[in-house]
Amino acid sequence: MELNKFWTRLFGVIGILGGITLLTGDMLFYYDSFNSNLYENMGNASDLRIILSAVTALLAAWFYMLGVAHVYQAFKPTKPIIKNTILICFAAITISYGVVHGAFVAIATSSKLAIENNLDLNDSVALANEANNTLRLIVYPIFGLLSILFITQVWKRKTLYPRWIILFFPLIPFLIQDFICNNLSGNIWIIVCGGYLNHILIIFFTASTIALWNKKIKYF
Repeated sequence: MELNKFWTRLFGVIGILGGITLLTGDMLFYYDSFNSNLYENMGNASDLRIILSAVTALLAAWFYMLGVAHVYQAFKPTKPIIKNTILICFAAITISYGVVHGAFVAIATSSKLAIENNLDLNDSVALANEANNTLRLIVYPIFGLLSILFITQVWKRKTLYPRWIILFFPLIPFLIQDFICNNLSGNIWIIVCGGYLNHILIIFFTASTIALWNKKIKYF
């Protein structure tokens, strides 16, 4: 049984590591202590920062996928269709994190070319930004389905999670993103809002790891 606890904890910690990794990638794109314009910051970022940020997308996707295995264990007591749907939805979302971040390389390089050649910055990134937003739109219905299943199953006590985990599920911080970001500015705004979606998963995986830390789970 201690072996089971070890893997539960390890997968949870790796999920947290995925969030930290991709948050680092966000800051490699965005962070500038003297400027809070994200496009300008990406355009002024060095080639190395852009390349390293792209690498974090791949690493984080791997880490997040192992984190999904951690969440799956909490749904072991539910019906097969429920836990398998949770698995597929969560996996699809975490993979999309890596894909969407990787697609930001196009925005970063477009910004860089615009600044180097004195082109209109917004026009230069428009196509890459539209493509990125299209990727996000594909994920939203999956996130909606995951939210319904996750919250209802946890509330009905069908899982190994306590009910308080709902407060840390990504839906709630996602819905208050605009409120939070509209009340921040400067460097704090870049750090919090530039990497907001990864902050959401860091918080969730941290809460999940704590919630399942001493749970007895049958793996095999």
